[in-house]
Amino acid sequence: MDEAWIEQAIERYQRMERLVADFDKALAKVDVTVRSPDGLVEIVVGADGVIREVVIIDQAHDRSPRDLSKAVQAAVTAAADAAQWARRKLQRDLRRLSGSAVALGRGSGVALGDRRRTIHE
Repeated sequence: MDEAWIEQAIERYQRMERLVADFDKALAKVDVTVRSPDGLVEIVVGADGVIREVVIIDQAHDRSPRDLSKAVQAAVTAAADAAQWARRKLQRDLRRLSGSAVALGRGSGVALGDRRRTIHE
């Protein structure tokens, strides 16, 4: 094997590692807020799938346990969908930005800022 080819392979691997690390950092910075259709429950979920906050509004005490359970289930389902959406969007953004950085001769250092999205289900 050619030594230059091995060095290129190592560089490509290191670049992939940096991209994965950038993506993991970006996932931790992105939160999405969703609400149950009736507005009783609000959930903040990260693009990494971690639920960061659950809020049940005060008016929920007037609802039956069954209604509140349905609201929680709807909000959790929406949160899972929102986390997947955020991951896909970050993947697209990272590929686009990474391609632009490489085209400009800047390597693979891509920083994605903090993005927040609110989805009302």
